[in-house]
Amino acid sequence: MDAPTPIFRAADAVGGRTALAVLLGVSRQTIYDWAALKVPAARCPVIERLTNGAVRCEDLRPDIEWRVLRVKSE
Repeated sequence: MDAPTPIFRAADAVGGRTALAVLLGVSRQTIYDWAALKVPAARCPVIERLTNGAVRCEDLRPDIEWRVLRVKSE
């Protein structure tokens, strides 16, 4: 069996796919769409916070250089 996608792992962390959809203000179908396509970059930090870091932005969108965005300005 294939490992669950990061968005489904995020859903599991918050109580299921419907729960994640409600928390994000989207439809349950949107969660399935994101599993097949890409989670919008703007949603990644929110999902990371909702999962208390269990699913990170890097997991959801490895194509984005999140480490650059995580660097705090001096």
